[in-house]
Amino acid sequence: MSSDKFRIEKDSMGELKVPQEALYGAQTQRAIDNFPVSDLVLPRDFIRALGLIKIACARANVELGQLDQNIADAICDAAQRVADGEFDAHFPVDVFQTGSGTSSNMNANEVIAHLASDQHGSKVHPNDHVNMGQSSNDVIPTAIHVSACIAIAGELLPALEHLSSCLRGKAQEVDKYVKTGRTHLMDAMPVTLGQELNAWATQIENGSARVEGALTRLHELTQGGTAVGTGINAHPDFAQKVANQLSTLTKLKFTSKPDKFEGLSCQDAAVEMSGQLKTVAVSLTKIANDLRWMNSGPLAGLGEIALPALQPGSSIMPGKVNPVIPEATAMVCAQVIGNDATITIAGQAGNFQLNVMLPVIAYNLIQSVHLLANSSRLMADKAIAGFSVNEDALTNALSRNPILVTALNSVIGYEKGAAVAKKAYAEGITVIESALQLTDLSEDELKKLLDPAKLTKGGIQGL
Repeated sequence: MSSDKFRIEKDSMGELKVPQEALYGAQTQRAIDNFPVSDLVLPRDFIRALGLIKIACARANVELGQLDQNIADAICDAAQRVADGEFDAHFPVDVFQTGSGTSSNMNANEVIAHLASDQHGSKVHPNDHVNMGQSSNDVIPTAIHVSACIAIAGELLPALEHLSSCLRGKAQEVDKYVKTGRTHLMDAMPVTLGQELNAWATQIENGSARVEGALTRLHELTQGGTAVGTGINAHPDFAQKVANQLSTLTKLKFTSKPDKFEGLSCQDAAVEMSGQLKTVAVSLTKIANDLRWMNSGPLAGLGEIALPALQPGSSIMPGKVNPVIPEATAMVCAQVIGNDATITIAGQAGNFQLNVMLPVIAYNLIQSVHLLANSSRLMADKAIAGFSVNEDALTNALSRNPILVTALNSVIGYEKGAAVAKKAYAEGITVIESALQLTDLSEDELKKLLDPAKLTKGGIQGL
């Protein structure tokens, strides 16, 4: 925040200048001065979570007789405005800051105290009032959990459901098309397009289930552990009341973590969730790459499908159209997998009673959630829903596939089948033409045994 006018603010370390229009105070300004590391700040979801936590804490403290109702009302009004995003410009602290996230907690305390003081007409203190019964050491881990849970429940899980539903619908639409299956990128037994897409849908549904399972641990909150897990300076009932208030505010089922020492000293729940997000990213990468291969060509590739043409594909080659949505998705997945590596390393930074890489965990976890949610919807709406099938390409490739001979194993045996396949491949003829020369089977028998649609149903042919 640039300004030619300044005011003097004080904290326990002394005085310093703060821009006149800034809502934050001395501790935030020290963080701005100390950490000019990147252009990255903690995301909107995290600031929202901080605002909601301050509301929940103020309400809990009133219930417990610790905080004046009028001061609490002013804090709640100000914190709600922070949660709503009205003052995001006043949260400039770099992600790469003190590992506990103390600077971001104090940023929230100072902004809320400033706003609440203006409303209340008397001094609302950032530490004594806004931060009552709290420590950065339990506020920031709680904000990580709350922000991630809100984003996952509100964005990611619905997006994955949308993608899965789109895949199931498209699978039903294209199930009549039989194509050459591929293993090792080599021709294999036939499958239907529906079978292929349904497998993708199952991947996504399994990913959703994994994320939902990990949410159980993210719903447990460390708030109330304060500095080291003992709950010093917090009322014994404070933790559960805060969890109850946050449940009311978010419509999610938050609970107080039974072991606050564990909650402060590690970030295992965030690491677990990141691992599940990585699994979803791996699934999306597989789907994106399959789509790219199937769309490749249109003449020199597989050319099985045509993805929607969304934009010109080249600045030099007129008429070229590229699979831009699968490519964008693959890049998203690379980022998410990289984020997981960072979160994994950061999760190891739990030294004794505190993890000291909390801000970077928060940033990467929330980014991964949003990236996966957005790319899942794009894949559904701009790739899956609108692709068309090149039936001629499927049929031509299938008719020349020598691996169809596999269906004759139970009739002529593996060795004879291999001879039929090799002859068909070497001479560029169909399996039926080759088998007519090398076996006693009639053409009608071979057509029945080698019906590609029938082969997609599995089982022993001829039974």
